[in-house]
Amino acid sequence: MTKNETLKNWIEQYSEALLRRAVYLVSDKVEAEDIVQEVFISAFSSFDSFEGKSKPLTWLMTILNHKVADFYRKKYKSEPKIKLDHFFEDNGSWRNNDVLNNWNTENKEAELLDDRVFNQTLENCLEDLPSKWKIPVKMYYLEEKKAPEVSQELNISTTNLWKILQRSRMQLRECLEFNWFAKS
Repeated sequence: MTKNETLKNWIEQYSEALLRRAVYLVSDKVEAEDIVQEVFISAFSSFDSFEGKSKPLTWLMTILNHKVADFYRKKYKSEPKIKLDHFFEDNGSWRNNDVLNNWNTENKEAELLDDRVFNQTLENCLEDLPSKWKIPVKMYYLEEKKAPEVSQELNISTTNLWKILQRSRMQLRECLEFNWFAKS
């Protein structure tokens, strides 16, 4: 089978799986479609380096992960700086102390994770995060990548990553407070 025929078969076989994974990682179908296209372009260019030691889908997923990391690096660098005026006064004190209040969940944590509406609310709150925050949060918490790996992929310091994660948690907490706990 020729290189072109093999790649054509791979496109037919693996496009859907690659697209599902890309949509999950970037939360945007159009961007995900572009990334999958880049995966196949890259696979075509480096086809001769594929030794067959892994399954083609494994190799393509590895390329996809690199393309997604490139996408995040580019997007992260192009996003404007995020202001924290929403959370803090000019003197550094909290603007709204409600984010410090304890939630009364009364041992309901396990129930919350099983609640479809809560999970949808959490997903909406995640999607409302600024891209500069959403990307590290998804990589660290959802993909369970280690801090050094996230920092390296996004080309940021670990200290900066911890600050971003902390600010993201504050915004997520406020979003959940308003959209879930205040309503339940």
